[in-house]
Amino acid sequence: MSHQIQLSDHFNYGKLLRFTAPSMVMMFFSSIYSVVDGVFVSNFVGKTPFAAINLIMPLLMFLSIVGFIFGSGGSALIAKTIGENDNEKANRIFTMLVVVGALSGIVLGGIGGILVRPIAVILGASGKLLNDSVIYGQVVLFALPFVTLQNMFQSLFVTAERPKIGLAVTVISGLLNILLDVIFINICDWGLVGAAFATVISQAVGGLIPLVYFMTPNTSLLQIVKPVFDFKALGQTVLNGMSEFFSNVSMAFVSALYNFQLMKYIGEDGVAAYGVLMYITFIFFTLFIGFSMGSAPIVSYNYGAKNDAELKNVFLKSVNIIALISIILVVATQFLAKPLALLFASHDQIMQELTIKAFRIYSISFLLAGFNGYASAFFTALNNGVVSTILATGRTLVFETFAVMVLPLIFGLDGIWMSALLAEIMALVLTLVFVVKLRKRYRYY
Repeated sequence: MSHQIQLSDHFNYGKLLRFTAPSMVMMFFSSIYSVVDGVFVSNFVGKTPFAAINLIMPLLMFLSIVGFIFGSGGSALIAKTIGENDNEKANRIFTMLVVVGALSGIVLGGIGGILVRPIAVILGASGKLLNDSVIYGQVVLFALPFVTLQNMFQSLFVTAERPKIGLAVTVISGLLNILLDVIFINICDWGLVGAAFATVISQAVGGLIPLVYFMTPNTSLLQIVKPVFDFKALGQTVLNGMSEFFSNVSMAFVSALYNFQLMKYIGEDGVAAYGVLMYITFIFFTLFIGFSMGSAPIVSYNYGAKNDAELKNVFLKSVNIIALISIILVVATQFLAKPLALLFASHDQIMQELTIKAFRIYSISFLLAGFNGYASAFFTALNNGVVSTILATGRTLVFETFAVMVLPLIFGLDGIWMSALLAEIMALVLTLVFVVKLRKRYRYY
């Protein structure tokens, strides 16, 4: 029986993949929430309710950002603190972040419930599309405190050297979501409301199980203790996690911009097709996100321990793994575009053809997306939230906004689907500038 992999180990390719694999699989199952709702709503409820979910999703993404900020930013600080051999302080920071995260979810959930309708109107919704957007958004926001905790624990389970437990929790939540969608939509015939309640219940389970685990005696590196507020640590966590904040704000804004452009160029069919594209894309992106999440605590630990040799080893091996994943994904997506589109749009020929073409163009950006995403996460792990934020914001808010506004003027509808590739090319240039510029400070190659 192999020993438990520790942050202090030397990582070869096999060990690095074994340690990060649970995070990759975990992120895949976490994507099940929205994807499963999309599949069931699109096929069994209708195209308008499906478009309604996609229309209001940017707001729900924005409100869930706090969990990613505290998760990635806190993970970087906690792992660095463990590397400095101060486990007691690490547990105090961990506990404080759990408390602040839960309270933030409660407050933001209430604010979001008020904002759902006016934001849906701003995005162009009216009639049934507006009503469906409001119903789905307001119900799902009940789970925001649990979503915040779940997003945090996805990163913190890895820092606690227990990525497999994090995976198990996410799998349970994802499978529960599927089961409840079948019961609420197919059997009870509750339609869009059923999909929303299925998501709420499964997300509550995903947030509560880790909370119970860390509150009871366990063998991981982390334990919930008596909370002590450390505003310096909270500030450093927020600074570390600002890239997650701006990345998610940017994604929410750009998603809304895509929907706005598509409503202008092609209407509701375009919004529905973009929704399918985002679901499918997120499933593939989970490999990049999961690998970055799984390897980040290793980087933070070795940075805190001042182990430059291992930091260089993990960085170079990670870049090679990202390159391999990128090539596999681009090839796979060209073959899988049609069957994946059929999963969502078998009932609608126009939406099906639109989705297949969009996905084949958009997915070429996967060649570069992994490198740009990993670089941002890598600098977060080094506790350099400023550079990480510049990379994340430039990639999406600046470059993709520019691309999605300009390319349709040249290439029409296809220009919208090409926007991601142009944005990733520009982002890679920015990434390489910082990687080269900061190599002497951090000595990662």
